[in-house]
Formats: sequence, C-alpha cells, structure tokens
Amino acid sequence: MAKFMKHEVIGKILEVGLIPLFYNGDVEIAKKIVQACVNGGAKVVEFTNRGDFAFQVFSELARWCNKEFNDVILGVGSVIDPMTAALYINCGANFVVSPVFNPEIAKICNRRKVPYIPGCGTPSEISTAEEMGCDLIKIFPGSRLKPGFIKSVRGPSPWVNLIPTGGVDATKENIYSWIKAGAVALGMGSRLIRKDLVAARDFNAITKKVEDCIRWIQEARGTPLFLGVEHAGIYLEEKVATETADWYARTFGFEKKEGKLTCFISGNGPGRIEIIKTSSPIKCHIAIRVSNFEAACEYLKKMGIELEKPQMSNGYKVVFLKDPDPAGNRVHLVYIPS
Repeated sequence: MAKFMKHEVIGKILEVGLIPLFYNGDVEIAKKIVQACVNGGAKVVEFTNRGDFAFQVFSELARWCNKEFNDVILGVGSVIDPMTAALYINCGANFVVSPVFNPEIAKICNRRKVPYIPGCGTPSEISTAEEMGCDLIKIFPGSRLKPGFIKSVRGPSPWVNLIPTGGVDATKENIYSWIKAGAVALGMGSRLIRKDLVAARDFNAITKKVEDCIRWIQEARGTPLFLGVEHAGIYLEEKVATETADWYARTFGFEKKEGKLTCFISGNGPGRIEIIKTSSPIKCHIAIRVSNFEAACEYLKKMGIELEKPQMSNGYKVVFLKDPDPAGNRVHLVYIPS
C-alpha cells in the first residue's frame, strides 16, 4: 500500500525536478544507492522492474525506506502490465512508471490513488494518457525525441507535464536544454547512477552527481538563490523553552515537534520557530533557506561577509555568518533537500 497520497508524490516530483532510477538485485547495494540519492537531495527514487525476483528486492527496499525515512518516496519503473503494477503497489510502490502507455495500468493506479507515469512518444498518446488521469507523462525515449519535441508539444498544450527519460545526460548543458524546453522534471538512470561507480562502491560520487543535477535543474528554472526565512531560533532555558513551545501550540493551534535539544513550532504556512533548550547568552538566530548552497556562500563572500565552517549531514547544509545582524542575532544559511 502506498505511503504517500497521490498529490504529495506529484508535488514532490515537480518540486525536486529529478527522478533517479536504477535496478540492482542486491538489496543491500540498492539501499546504499537510495541513501546516496537522498543525501544528494533526491527524495523521489524509481526502482526498475528488470530482474528475476525484482519485486522481492523492491519489497524489502520499501520496508527499509519506510523505516529509515519519513519523506523519501519510492516508486517502480519498467512496468508494462496491470498485474505487475498491482503487485508492486501491494509491495509499497508510491508511483508506477512505464516505457509505454497501458490504459489498464491507469485504471489500477487510479483506483489505488497512485500516480501512473506512462511512456509516450506522440501528442496523441500524451492526450490519451491525460484523458485516463495521468498528471505526469514520461517522454520516452528521450534520446530520440530530443528537447525540441517537448517545446513543440507544449506550444498548443502548455498544460502538459512532461518528464523526459532515456538519454538524459548528467551534464549542465543537457539538463539546461531539457528544462528550458519545458520539461517539469527529468528521469535519469545509468548516466546518473553509473555502473562503474556502483561497482566501485563509490556512493559519495553518486551523491555528488545527484547534487549537481538538482542544482542545474534549479538554476535552469531560474529559482531564486535566497528563498526566505526557513525558521527563527530562540534560545531559552529548558523549562521556559517547553512552556513557550506549549504556548504557541495552544494559542495558535501550531504543531509542536519536540526533540531532546530543540522544539520546532509550525503552522500550515511556510516558516517555523525553533526553540533551543540552552542557557546560551545568544538571543536568537535566523535561518535563511537557499536553493543553491555553494552559490549562496560565494555570493556572500563576494559581498565581504565572512562565513564559519559549513556543516553537512544527510544532504542538509548549514553555515553561520561570523558576524551577527545589526540587532545582535546570529544568522545562518540552510539548504534542505527537497
């Protein structure tokens, strides 16, 4: 059964813009590949149905993902018949991808509220798939259709959401060409999760390639560098911190997520309050969310603003400015994997 609602999956694909896809018959290696993609910022990953007992590997991988992550969306690819789609949905697939369009798969996925992303190669196929409830369309093979195909289709049908797969290169130039042509996301397999890197167990290199691709996608979209205030952090003694968090939750109906050292308070809109349990003399810190961590750091350095040593973990990146703001509050940049 799918863990995520249909609109959540579609929204995350549109937000991140990248779907890494792979097959590996060794579940332990498959876990490391998914972890590498997540560390690079890709929260949507496709496992392709390409080997004997692939559904058993996927089932174990899905269980592991559900246990390890709260926000990683795992789906299945290379599905060409409705029986296989149903099998993988029952194993936990959150979306189903095909190299072809099969209306019977669409029926299965629609009934189970799971996105179906069919492979189409003509405007008529795309239109028919949309009539069957497909919100996202895979353009396949991308190596033959090229970015010009997407641009041409979106001319008379600007509402279509097209994802080229097959022949999409993990290079800035190629990614720019697809996104500028109107692709809403990119499916990338062996040119991103390269066999030589997997064979060498160089999962850090895969993470770096995923990071680069997501950065180039955001740049090609023209995403602003500084996205706004991610959260404001207040430093309070533990008892006062808990009382303050409870007050915000009670007064405004905000959600409280309390950890050992911090509480996060949030509502339905953007932004959060972080309450840090400490006796630190620091009054407050402001976290500025960025779309491109490295570019944001370089921008501030060129302005003469000194930065402390960056901190990185599981795809998250944080760096504090050495000097406070004019009111004496600390400021840090934060990159959060989408």
